[in-house]
Amino acid sequence: MVAAGRSGSPGAAGSEPGGIRAGIGGWTFEPWRGTFYPEKLAKARELEYAASRLTAIEVNGTFYSAQTPATYARWRKAAPEGFLFALKAGRFCTQRKDLSQAGESVARFLGQGLTELEDRLGPILWQLPHTKAFDAAQIAAFLSLLPASQDGVPLRHAIEPRHESFADPAFFDLARKAGVAVVYADSPKYPCFPEQTAAFTYARLQDAHEDIATGYGAAALDGWADRARDWAEGGRDVFMFFINGAKVRAPAAAEALIERVGRPPVSAS
Repeated sequence: MVAAGRSGSPGAAGSEPGGIRAGIGGWTFEPWRGTFYPEKLAKARELEYAASRLTAIEVNGTFYSAQTPATYARWRKAAPEGFLFALKAGRFCTQRKDLSQAGESVARFLGQGLTELEDRLGPILWQLPHTKAFDAAQIAAFLSLLPASQDGVPLRHAIEPRHESFADPAFFDLARKAGVAVVYADSPKYPCFPEQTAAFTYARLQDAHEDIATGYGAAALDGWADRARDWAEGGRDVFMFFINGAKVRAPAAAEALIERVGRPPVSAS
């Protein structure tokens, strides 16, 4: 795994496609029992089962509370080689009036033991509240707080603004200089920012429909697969998470996308 564009950026050179990973948000959701998980599967084995079927998971629980190093180590052991966890950064880092003052919270979040994931550690997602408008000085200061590594483990960072004022070339320039990916959101509620600003792509697909078995129809999934391949050209790793919308359909949507794009080689990250 390589740091997000700060030094030795993945995908910065070469012509081979990067790895495409598709997954869901978390792995605990009761309606998935019988629709994704076998009815008699022990709850303690849900992560192991999900990680065997998917290629990545975005962990939402890290947004609400800190985890222990032992927990991260347990997650690593439950996931196969090549699988990656994306972690949503803690709310105290991003849900604040002045992001430039988040240094202590950022350091605390990154120092909680997440590097116990080792080679299963994927991007860190820094999600901003939908009320947070773009302030160039504040965002520049916040991005400067995101380190290229933690405990000797390289980090990749993605930022998800959800206010239309971020559709500003100045913001994309700041993200690009920091090597931080701007999240591509397919959402009926929030704006979509298609600019590619890092050596990986982070997409959150949030418009699934419950009356479609795979959340998105076949043609839409074909389109997402094509877009993922385009993003992956030149060696860029791609992360696509089916989040919200009709959540019950998220695993089926992710599996349908994996069927179209395949599984990344273990060496992709």
